[in-house]
Amino acid sequence: MISYLDKIDFSHEISKNNLLKILKKEASNIHIKEIMDASIYLKEDAKFMPSKERDEFIERFTRAFFIRIKDLKEDKETYHGQVNLVKLKEFFKILDKQRKNSKCHEELCFQKIAKIVATYTAFVKKESIHPVGTKFPGGFILRYENGVYYCPVKEKQLNTPGALCRFCVSVQDEMI
Repeated sequence: MISYLDKIDFSHEISKNNLLKILKKEASNIHIKEIMDASIYLKEDAKFMPSKERDEFIERFTRAFFIRIKDLKEDKETYHGQVNLVKLKEFFKILDKQRKNSKCHEELCFQKIAKIVATYTAFVKKESIHPVGTKFPGGFILRYENGVYYCPVKEKQLNTPGALCRFCVSVQDEMI
């Protein structure tokens, strides 16, 4: 099924409010079963992590999906400005490639929800793509202080082809 996001015309400017409307339509088509299937994918993807970290990772991302989808559906804010279409197109290209490489239904559900949530956070809300509190290897944590998102792995991931870090508003945590 072609999504509303797949129908965006990149030859015309799009406001953050119009992108929000499109994302709301997408979010309204997400069924609880898809979130559950995405959680199953997370469990499989994280199977080699230490159990405590794995359980926190799965719980945090599943909760983040629920919360972000709910926030998106209920968002009544007015967002000023236009979306950077060059960056959005590149962002979608990476996500669409990941989706095409999905190996199972559960991963497709994860990719669908991740695209909606990440687009909302990165291009409309201008918030960190990963939820605050996300733990990275070495025990480092994404944090938010004084209006700034600090990521412990941003610089190391900027040149990773499939990473979305270059679209994220977070900055490298220099305390690491």
